Amino acid sequence: MAFDGAFSEKPHLKAYEVDFSVQSTNNLMRMQDKEIDQVSTILGLSNEDSATLLRYFRWNKEKLFERYMDLPEKILRDAGVSINDGRNKVTVLAKDLKNLSEPFMCEICCDDDPDMETVCVACGHRFCKGCYEHYLRQKIREEGESRRIECPQDKCNVIVDEKTVEQLVDPETNKRYRTLLNRTFVDDNDYLRWCPAPDCEYAIECHIPSTSLASIVPTVQCNCSFKFCFGCGVADHQPAICAIVKKWLKKCEDDSETANWISAHTKECPRCQSTIEKNGGCNHMTCRKCRHEFCWVCMGPWSEHGTSWYNCNRFDEKSSTEARESQTQSRVSLERYLHYYNRYANHEQSARLDQDLYTKTEKKMEEMQKTSDLSWIEVQFLKKAVDVTVQCRMTLKWTYAFAFYLAKSNETAIFEDNQRDLEMATEQLSELLEKPLEREKIAQLRQAVLDKSVYVKQRREILLEDTAKGLLDGRWSFM
Repeated sequence: MAFDGAFSEKPHLKAYEVDFSVQSTNNLMRMQDKEIDQVSTILGLSNEDSATLLRYFRWNKEKLFERYMDLPEKILRDAGVSINDGRNKVTVLAKDLKNLSEPFMCEICCDDDPDMETVCVACGHRFCKGCYEHYLRQKIREEGESRRIECPQDKCNVIVDEKTVEQLVDPETNKRYRTLLNRTFVDDNDYLRWCPAPDCEYAIECHIPSTSLASIVPTVQCNCSFKFCFGCGVADHQPAICAIVKKWLKKCEDDSETANWISAHTKECPRCQSTIEKNGGCNHMTCRKCRHEFCWVCMGPWSEHGTSWYNCNRFDEKSSTEARESQTQSRVSLERYLHYYNRYANHEQSARLDQDLYTKTEKKMEEMQKTSDLSWIEVQFLKKAVDVTVQCRMTLKWTYAFAFYLAKSNETAIFEDNQRDLEMATEQLSELLEKPLEREKIAQLRQAVLDKSVYVKQRREILLEDTAKGLLDGRWSFM
């Protein structure tokens, strides 16, 4: 379908990017009207009946045309459009709201007042106006129905069209009805999805079929700035594909595997065994008692984390092999799981803690503006650096879910090298952001943060680009 909307201009999409557009409520209504007009013109039906057919076929025009050309009467009957069997064509009856001269009793309220107003749709089943109003209002306001509101008559599947609803219900109910129609339009369309952010009214259009989700992670960004996966609706989980995310989240919910560490928010200093609580996003820890510097993730000396000895991101297969000789296979499996889950959860926690940096950073920006010749726009580099840090934390989080299911190969070593480089750079940037502000070193800090931010973004792009190309080329194999 040719949709109108604010398309994201991406002339040169990277391997991990997908094309998408953001659609407002008004755009969604115009899209529906356009589809209805096209079907109405081709099939020679009224707009109301065309809308009923499209909703019955979940807005799949090709399927509608194919089925309609073979058995038009059956399709109309199944869809809830009344037909005139004698003339073999659609019967369009006016909505009768005038008084009836012949005796009549409403089958819902049993009222036989000769002066009451009555209503019926194309099927001819007549009820009093008050009962019809109440029926429609209940369907819309209480049951949340809009697409398939059938005639109140028992076993009649004729659909009450939009014009009838608009004539009978109050403006507030009609507004709710229109909103529900919009929601069903998006829900029924394979290439549309509502933004899952709270109170967001935008929908995203992305033409990535579900069959491609094994090789593509369709990350999109709404006008409200929320980034999520178009395939599964979960917040941005690059580089892990949807199937891995689903399995990983289900595995993490299993208390039998996570209970061993989930409550462990504190760790002991490797040197003096003092209990330490992490209160920031940076993994560079310094024991206040003995001043020992170590890594929160692997508990190893921090001095090794800026050199070629850095191995914090790798699972030690050698130690795993030794463990198999003295422990059961299930214990080894649990240790492997906890290795990846520990790092996954740590980056998730660090990202949450880094969110607190926004408040501290704003104060630091104000102080920097006052104590230097930098303008407010020029000190925005600090906020942008926090954005980059949080984004990379979320990417690193999902790299561990990806690595958990990844079968070992030569390609895996390259992935882990990219993962390590991004992790090291992110830690260094996080440490820079948490440094106290020194007036005489503002210029050096600004340059260091700018340089490191650029480098971190590059490392993230390299990791995502390589992983995405590997998925497209079928290089990765999963356990």
